[in-house]
Amino acid sequence: MIDKAVFPSYFGFLFLNRRLLVFGLLTAMLSVFGQTYFIGLFNPYLREVSGLAQGELGLVYGGATILSATLLTWLGGLYDRVNPRLFVSLTMLLLALGCMLLGFARSTLALLLALFILRLSGQGLMVHISLTTMARRYHQARGKAVSIAALGMPLAEAAFPAIAIAALVLLEWRQIWLAGAAFVMLLLPLIIWLLDSKSRDEPLDHNEQTKSTFSATRGQVLRDWRFVMLLPAALSSAFVATIVFFYQIPIVQAKGWGSELVASGLAFYALGHVVGLFISGGLVDQFTAGRVFVPALFPMLLSILVLVFFHGHWAAMLWPAILGLGQGIHTTAMTSLLAERYGLAHLGAIRAMLQAMVVLSTAVGPPLFGSLLDLGIHAESLVMGIAAGIGAAILMAMIALAAKPKYRESSCSYR
Repeated sequence: MIDKAVFPSYFGFLFLNRRLLVFGLLTAMLSVFGQTYFIGLFNPYLREVSGLAQGELGLVYGGATILSATLLTWLGGLYDRVNPRLFVSLTMLLLALGCMLLGFARSTLALLLALFILRLSGQGLMVHISLTTMARRYHQARGKAVSIAALGMPLAEAAFPAIAIAALVLLEWRQIWLAGAAFVMLLLPLIIWLLDSKSRDEPLDHNEQTKSTFSATRGQVLRDWRFVMLLPAALSSAFVATIVFFYQIPIVQAKGWGSELVASGLAFYALGHVVGLFISGGLVDQFTAGRVFVPALFPMLLSILVLVFFHGHWAAMLWPAILGLGQGIHTTAMTSLLAERYGLAHLGAIRAMLQAMVVLSTAVGPPLFGSLLDLGIHAESLVMGIAAGIGAAILMAMIALAAKPKYRESSCSYR
């Protein structure tokens, strides 16, 4: 039974730890400048600058994404060893540089470099900093901390695209990216001040202290079959959302849903995402991430089934709302699960590795799905295949979570 005190306690926790939690929320929000939904708003201008066709621009964007994922694995691991203020400062400087480069880009090479920096620092490192800091600094309230920080992402989804579209009426598109660079730099002193907070929740109890002495290295995690079994479930949320939103028009064509209805569905997705993040923190803190992680996958499966089997206008609102709900819970449970099962000493390196895999999955998904569509396979059949894949991922995750990680059973120290 859910403890009713869990959810009101959010407000007391938020007030007592407001400084560090605002740090987490703002760093997650600043990832917007490296996110596909924001960069995609400038698609026509980027093609005009580079002279590239849609497919060619997609290849440049995919290449930049893959390059960023490759470097993210190494850079993210430095967060375990480098002074956090230095790491955050350099990341924000890199993000501002990416915004400036895109604002000044006048060739395909400059465009590739700008996109690479934005994907690395925005989608990759800013999210990594936000969620890793919360998971490392908090223990008994880790779920609430991660979920509150992660709210920065749906808040950015709701605010920044609308601001950018409104600004395009008054400004040239390049000026918007230069303003973005200035915005990042203006926030830098505030974010460093917020990070200096010593906020944390209650001291670790004896059992948690015992667990924290066992910390898996990145190499140990990679060699753990349980982690390999968890990977499809860990990657499924971003992989599925990227595909269904990238190809939502061809997927819903047969249903008679207009573009206005599809756009309205995105608002319900953002609402579901916020609700999922809000409730997931309390659930993780009460039941542990290990118990919440698998149930978090069922809303995603249900959303895909609604998308396939129902054609009413209500379904156009319901499926993205359920998908957002599942994504919110999944985000909190996944980061907390890494801390629970693999310890804190190498959490930055482990989470960076997983984040890189997530980024790669978002780069691979759309071309794979698009190629299958080009082969003549019906969109609904492909979406049913996605549902089957989610089901398989759920079963694999259940098997993996039923077994304790090897490092919990012994203090082996290989890397």
